[in-house]
Amino acid sequence: MSRFLPGNRVDLLRNGDEFFPALKAAIDGARHDIQLETYIFRIDDTTRPLAEALVAAARRGVEVRILVDGFGSRTFPADWVALLTEAGAHFHFYRKFRFTWLPRRNRLRRLHRKLAVIDGRIGFVGGINLHDDRDNAEPGYAARYDYAVRVEGPVLAPLCATTRGLWRHLALLRGEVWPVIELSRPATARVGVMDARLVIRDNVKHRLSIENEYLREIRAARQDILIANAYFLPGLRLRRAILAAARRGVRVELLLQGRPDHPVMQWATRRLYQQFLDAGVQIHEYRAGYMHAKVAVIDTLWSTVGSSNIDPFSLGLAREANLVVRNYAFARELQASIVRRIRRDSLPIGHDMLRKARWWHRGWATLCYGFSRFAINIAGLGEYYGKE
Repeated sequence: MSRFLPGNRVDLLRNGDEFFPALKAAIDGARHDIQLETYIFRIDDTTRPLAEALVAAARRGVEVRILVDGFGSRTFPADWVALLTEAGAHFHFYRKFRFTWLPRRNRLRRLHRKLAVIDGRIGFVGGINLHDDRDNAEPGYAARYDYAVRVEGPVLAPLCATTRGLWRHLALLRGEVWPVIELSRPATARVGVMDARLVIRDNVKHRLSIENEYLREIRAARQDILIANAYFLPGLRLRRAILAAARRGVRVELLLQGRPDHPVMQWATRRLYQQFLDAGVQIHEYRAGYMHAKVAVIDTLWSTVGSSNIDPFSLGLAREANLVVRNYAFARELQASIVRRIRRDSLPIGHDMLRKARWWHRGWATLCYGFSRFAINIAGLGEYYGKE
């Protein structure tokens, strides 16, 4: 487990309306190097200014490295790849997607984390992909609900290490003799008062890092646990920890999807509602639009913002990254933001609602849960979920 690093400044960014301008300003101000990783990168009215800023940065001599997931960004336009490359940027796909009928576990090992480092002095961590957060939305839907953070301070050291380390690793796998380029040293001087650490998940040294972070804090919780997570299908250890916390008197609230873009996952999650409600967990479904957040606050001190869902695919297969912050002011700010969404945009789920549900709704939830369990087993994650 990485230790908390003191002296950071962490700014909470709500939705794309706050994230995209902050990221563009950092790119515009870059003087030496930009490292960017994301799951989805699409060119649209929202992200075109970001892409143009990356081109401009490369043309003025900034070392620009862009790594996107080969499945999530499989439709990234070839002409934009050419434009970025001609400007001097380096653009690569992580595990480029190739269709096959054969189920293979490594196909699910995606680059799901969303990270950016500019000149080793400004970093971004979160769950927001690079595309319009209103795309695919139904008429009247709010912008996709999500979070990211802008960070400065000592936590830039591990952030630089993980982005540059993955880039070097993939270059070696491609057989490239990557030229030695002197990148900016991380600006690790103390610039704030927040303790923070970067927690990553990969398939080598950090397979259980994010899950264990959640487990440790949930088991130690004494007052309240607030989780807002878009794709919530916890394995047996996490589920038991949440239930145990509620039974010992901790106030546990979950904010989950109410208008999902992946309905099977949501219906599978609903199959778990009864046992959570029986233990005293409060459940709310976000109904103002699509939800993509992956955040949590515990005891108004510990908080996390990142890319990791609480499901077997994030916690058992994908590359993920969460920033963990230990600071009362930041925790209160994030907590207040989630609570506003609960009160303004969410529907509380109670026992009466479950009892009044139509029989085919209950049947469909059971069917989707069974299908999800089947997919989990096919992916080789049956042990993660355990026997029930």
